Amino acid sequence: MQDLVQGVARFQRNVFPGKAPLFARLATTHRPDTLFIGCSDARVVPELITQREPGELFVIRTAGNLVPAYASGADGVTASIEYAVTVLGVSAILVCGHSACGAMTALADDHDLAELPAVAHWLRQADVSRARIADRGVRDGAGRVAALVRDNVATQLGTLATHPSVARALAAGTLSLHGWVYDIGTGTVEQVGTGADVLGETVA
Repeated sequence: MQDLVQGVARFQRNVFPGKAPLFARLATTHRPDTLFIGCSDARVVPELITQREPGELFVIRTAGNLVPAYASGADGVTASIEYAVTVLGVSAILVCGHSACGAMTALADDHDLAELPAVAHWLRQADVSRARIADRGVRDGAGRVAALVRDNVATQLGTLATHPSVARALAAGTLSLHGWVYDIGTGTVEQVGTGADVLGETVA
């Protein structure tokens, strides 16, 4: 905890003064242009990867960058998506998976999650992707995880369209959906299409 306190002191001393005009504007304005849905993994830092300033990304982070299908009732992820699209008016939603994802590794390698019932329940949202990877017969452990990471991003893009706010914005042409896979070891980012078999180009 002391490290965090010292970090705040360094921020106030070394960073904030140089960005004071930005923070003065952000104190009264909140207009991000992109909703970034990423994994909770501490190694994946959206603003660092994309080199965005504070206020430019609206970020949701969940285990496995999973997006629940729309359902009535209380759901923090659904509420955040609805707010980003309807109130903030983001023009893009980006789902970003990553290499060596713990959630996808647990599924690909059939980890025993008996002691983690909440985690097991949450990860069931990747069952469709898990079944598709099994059908493809990918046997190599690392290859199986990588394939699941990519398929899962594509699946979450499809799940987003079940949200009424997203569906309306897509129909109106005011919103676009994008999928990325970030490789932690190399810093590269690949695009993933909305079809599970559409894998593609390196972003940078």
